[in-house]
Amino acid sequence: MAVPKKRVTSSRRDMRRSHHALTTTQSLECPNCGELKLPHHVCGACGYYDGREVVEPASPV
Repeated sequence: MAVPKKRVTSSRRDMRRSHHALTTTQSLECPNCGELKLPHHVCGACGYYDGREVVEPASPV
């Protein structure tokens, strides 16, 4: 069985986990309708991307 010979110190353990932190997502305001959207994504409210309509906007049900 693979068992560690020595205890892993808290410093070494925490350094290994240094990249595990969550990052916040950036959100931009759509220049067409003003809704918040992710950068480099089509706006879900109006369907615009890069100043032109690329998707039909979803109709409210």
